[in-house]
Amino acid sequence: MYVGPTLPRYEPVLLEPGVQVHPPIRHGDLFDAAVRDGDTVVIIDGVYHQAPALRHKEILNAMGRGVPVIGAASIGALRAAELDAFGMLGVGAVYTSYVRGVITGDDEVAVGQAPGGRESLTWPLVNLRHVLGLARAAGIVDEARAEWLLAALRGVYYPQRTTAAVRAVCQRQGETEFAGWLAEQRGRDLYFGDVKRLDALAAVRAALAGRGPTGAPPSPVTWDSSYFRGWSNHFARSVVAGVELWTQDRVVYQQVFDGDFRERWADFLAHRSRHPACGGEGLPLLERLQRAGGMLPAHRVFHPALDLRDEATLAMLLGGETRDDRAAVARYAEARAAYRQERPGAAAVSGDVARRVLLQIWRCRPTALDAEASGRGLISGAYAIEVVKRLVPGFLAEAREAVATKDREVADGGR
Repeated sequence: MYVGPTLPRYEPVLLEPGVQVHPPIRHGDLFDAAVRDGDTVVIIDGVYHQAPALRHKEILNAMGRGVPVIGAASIGALRAAELDAFGMLGVGAVYTSYVRGVITGDDEVAVGQAPGGRESLTWPLVNLRHVLGLARAAGIVDEARAEWLLAALRGVYYPQRTTAAVRAVCQRQGETEFAGWLAEQRGRDLYFGDVKRLDALAAVRAALAGRGPTGAPPSPVTWDSSYFRGWSNHFARSVVAGVELWTQDRVVYQQVFDGDFRERWADFLAHRSRHPACGGEGLPLLERLQRAGGMLPAHRVFHPALDLRDEATLAMLLGGETRDDRAAVARYAEARAAYRQERPGAAAVSGDVARRVLLQIWRCRPTALDAEASGRGLISGAYAIEVVKRLVPGFLAEAREAVATKDREVADGGR
């Protein structure tokens, strides 16, 4: 379950056996290996301002491999309204309002969050809309005044829509009776008017009762694309000998440093030509090349998309990987993280530096860079330069350390 400010962490339902609580969901979370077949995912809260938001195709992928997904209250309700036709289950009043078009924007459920994403600091519009409906039913405001006040409250930027700001808007609009009534209701019940909380509780209970989606999972054609494969590869991780490594780092390291990788890539192309990953006609590689004109080598013509979660693909691409390689990948990842931390907001490694590093490692002339990159599965020199940037901080750190070690050895030898 992905939840943050909508439900307090001490909410009893979150302590039920089988409920695993995760922070508000963000782009990439559903690629986590912790989301296993047989689980039911409940999406309540998510991030979208301070980090990339959860993409629709990530949800479709999870459902496509048999993981039921329920959404409610916040971004969960919004995504469920967008994906219910594909099998995502929406629960609650907020979801229903999105489906019916009563509300449309994500600003309706957005709130300012305290650090850590566990506490709401502001009022979401959907709760204010619900409270004004209750006030109308109680005879505190009429329909016209409620609409006028809602428009004024919508004009307050969501991270600034605090209780004090709501009170100030009411005073400016002359709605002191409503402000007093709301304060009185909130004094009696801290959760008065909190429709998001009610919907979230209903979603958790639905999951615990086994009332998840029951339809067939969506066809992969609805979510599988080059963008999706890029995200999937970006978030792919593996644990080897107790160390968690980014799979993309491991493959790129082999493409750059393994002297035998050209042969390994040629074998992979021959295999993929006979066994296309996304369907299509399987052909011997020579026949495929002849159909393409037969004038260029395979690595210049045939560029199959990589799926770094496919075990057969990894077995071929990482066939030459050693324990020392994996240790280097871990060091390079640490160096990259340190580089980014030391330069917050700065540009990435420059293309000129990455190009010089590649030419040094491959010991090739600039005019041969395209051919060398393509032969290693990196398509072109320009693409290889972008890819190798993830390794450059680690490579340069090791080069500096090697120079420093040599200088110390020279100094020690002169004594």
